[in-house]
Amino acid sequence: MNFSTLQKIVLASSNPGKIREIQAILVDHPIVPQSAFNVVDVEETGATFVENAILKARNAALHCKLPAIADDSGLVVDALNGAPGVISARYAGVGASDQDNLDKLLQELEGVPEKLRTARFICVMVFMEHANDPCPVIAQGAWEGRILDHAVGENGFGYDPVFWVPEQNCASAQLSAEVKNSLSHRGQALKKLTVLIKAREAV
Repeated sequence: MNFSTLQKIVLASSNPGKIREIQAILVDHPIVPQSAFNVVDVEETGATFVENAILKARNAALHCKLPAIADDSGLVVDALNGAPGVISARYAGVGASDQDNLDKLLQELEGVPEKLRTARFICVMVFMEHANDPCPVIAQGAWEGRILDHAVGENGFGYDPVFWVPEQNCASAQLSAEVKNSLSHRGQALKKLTVLIKAREAV
């Protein structure tokens, strides 16, 4: 298999924000979301980002009969002992909106001083050649920041409006897509993933 000449790679996500970001970063590769194949999201039963990413990639590869990329990502807040973590997308409950999750996060951090609001976005990316691939390619990215006490900015999705990026002196939701993709956990993980895939091909 040659990653650079693959006809299609299925992306195991139905999240429009994630799909947009991953397609923008892997612009030279034919990334097709699993929704194009009517694949339903697999239940995320893993206790870690790695477990969930593998579950998603395997499910997409199985149903689409194509190589698959999946990510599992979330926000890890030190003052909350790592929450929301792997349940970041459903922190306020199954079916919760981005706003619901933001509201719960800010409520949980009410009264926590700025210096203790440290946090990071984590992303684990997995590539599987097929559903029975015994050696998935795995890469991880982390993006350090802290949690604001109110939302700012109109860009991005999820927790971006409350995630302060110190080196940019603004919230993630105030960054352009290009700048965010160059800095973010997802951008880091994808770049590492492509390097690892090409290294495996060279062996």
